[in-house]
Amino acid sequence: MKALVVDDDLALADVVSFTLRRAGYEVIVAHDGQMALDRWQSEQPDFIVLDLNLPKLSGLEVCQRIRAEADTPILILSVRDDDDDVVNGLKAGADDYIVKRSARASWWPASTRSCAELASAVPSRTSSVPVR
Repeated sequence: MKALVVDDDLALADVVSFTLRRAGYEVIVAHDGQMALDRWQSEQPDFIVLDLNLPKLSGLEVCQRIRAEADTPILILSVRDDDDDVVNGLKAGADDYIVKRSARASWWPASTRSCAELASAVPSRTSSVPVR
């Protein structure tokens, strides 16, 4: 499976990418909203890990544009922890929302493991039997 990791925090994108690669995923990285859309169109990833605070296009805008065209599973990974942010992310089309716990590196292992665990659930959620 192929994952698109979108975050303007290069260190965090590296940690999430590393964790997903160790779990067996091919990883593509983008560091701004426009690059995310370009990579999504050209690479057709199986799922997306998406930050909201991005240059060029916001993560919400990226989520909405992708959701308008496809059912690619989207996991938002963001420092925004307000209930309204979570609700807006889910309304924009995200399948799940993980809050980055703090600026300290101690939260990274748990959050990135959560990304890998949620990614492994993607095939069962998205491959459904057609209704006749």
